[in-house]
Amino acid sequence: MENVIFTAFDIFNFGLVVFFWWFTLKHYKTLPNRIPVHFDFDGKADNFGNKAYSFFTPLLGTFFYFLFAYTLRHPETANFPVEITDQNKDVQFLIMEAFLRWLFTLIMLIFMNGQDYTFRYAFDENVKPKVPLSTAILSVIGSLIIVLIFVAVFK
Repeated sequence: MENVIFTAFDIFNFGLVVFFWWFTLKHYKTLPNRIPVHFDFDGKADNFGNKAYSFFTPLLGTFFYFLFAYTLRHPETANFPVEITDQNKDVQFLIMEAFLRWLFTLIMLIFMNGQDYTFRYAFDENVKPKVPLSTAILSVIGSLIIVLIFVAVFK
């Protein structure tokens, strides 16, 4: 059963990467030549660059996809917060596999939210992000806390 769930997660995550590239390519032609490339904590652009910078986050997302895929195929290369023994190896690897897939999903959603905000901000400085950065960061931190609890319980 876990293989079916993990396969569905992998297909979904690959779909996020493809969608992210499609979204970027679809909007690239309509972007002005100068787009925001960095925002301060208030959500105001404080650095601008060429519209070619719009490809940075999809490239980074693709890099993370392959990095996570490598780590999932070679779990022994990962750094675990507990010592891996013969007794806990299967459970710890299962927790890691689930967490990495979930973490990648969160990272891609954060990247896509930022890309959407960047594109909309390029045309209107008064727009707001669809998901505040604080919510995105708290979702990652909350997920990390939950996984650390699971790891400690099943050590």
